[in-house]
Amino acid sequence: MKTSRIVAIVFLLISLSFLLTAVGSTAPEPVSSPESFINSYHGVLEEIATGPIDESGGIKEDVPTKYAARYQDWKREFLSTEAGRNQWASYEHNPNFTLTIAVSRENAEGATTGRYKWNDSGQLIAATIVLGMRLDEGYPNPIYFPVMNSLDPTESLKRINGSTLAATKLAHEFGHVNRTGKTDATVYQLQTQLIPQYNKIFFSNGRNENDPRLIELVAKIGGTPVQIWEDREYWGEANAMLYLRDRITEEGMRCSIFSRMRHSIDLYAKPYEPRFIEVARSTPNQRPCGWQ
Repeated sequence: MKTSRIVAIVFLLISLSFLLTAVGSTAPEPVSSPESFINSYHGVLEEIATGPIDESGGIKEDVPTKYAARYQDWKREFLSTEAGRNQWASYEHNPNFTLTIAVSRENAEGATTGRYKWNDSGQLIAATIVLGMRLDEGYPNPIYFPVMNSLDPTESLKRINGSTLAATKLAHEFGHVNRTGKTDATVYQLQTQLIPQYNKIFFSNGRNENDPRLIELVAKIGGTPVQIWEDREYWGEANAMLYLRDRITEEGMRCSIFSRMRHSIDLYAKPYEPRFIEVARSTPNQRPCGWQ
């Protein structure tokens, strides 16, 4: 999807006053770029670890006592599915990778993943997931989060249990870790370094994506910032869909939720549809609910 198309969508939404509510906010807020849509849910976390980080292996849970009970509910929901159990075990029993999971009062209804660290061979060896203390509330916007947004209750869809919502968000963050582990370390680090430079030029040159400086940066980092953000978020969402595939066993409800996902993906993420279709088709002993 072209940068100009995404920016046009964003400003069209603003001009029509179709303002999406940022997770953790009490009222709709206008946004000025696709990055704002994403940060309204993810918040801010150091993307690449710059200081000391635990490298002892396995999963380290950094959860304040006052949030422990709710965190255990979210974790239990995530582990109630085969997808959740398999992914958790893959990190829990990995002596060469440390996954830290924390709960924070910041970005209360959102979550984010970062503090990535690689070894000298380019293998990812550590990452941190930070969950908001009210992870079981709030629904991110449908543009970059079509799976999580599909749980937002409507007249025809009853409210999903809050712990299931939180576990879906946790699955999204696991999707980020999974994907980053498969991404070339040099490319990821170069993207982190050069995306701010791209944005600075883009927003100062009249949003001209044909600027030779931007074309050169795109060649170096493998796409525009919007394309990179999209790819990362939709991998996270595909993993969230994998969790819901296993968690929502009642066919009518699952198909209703899958239908809402597909509607948002058709509108905002059509080029990335194959990764969602693959999940729908993998539903064990169940219909793919219209995903062909």
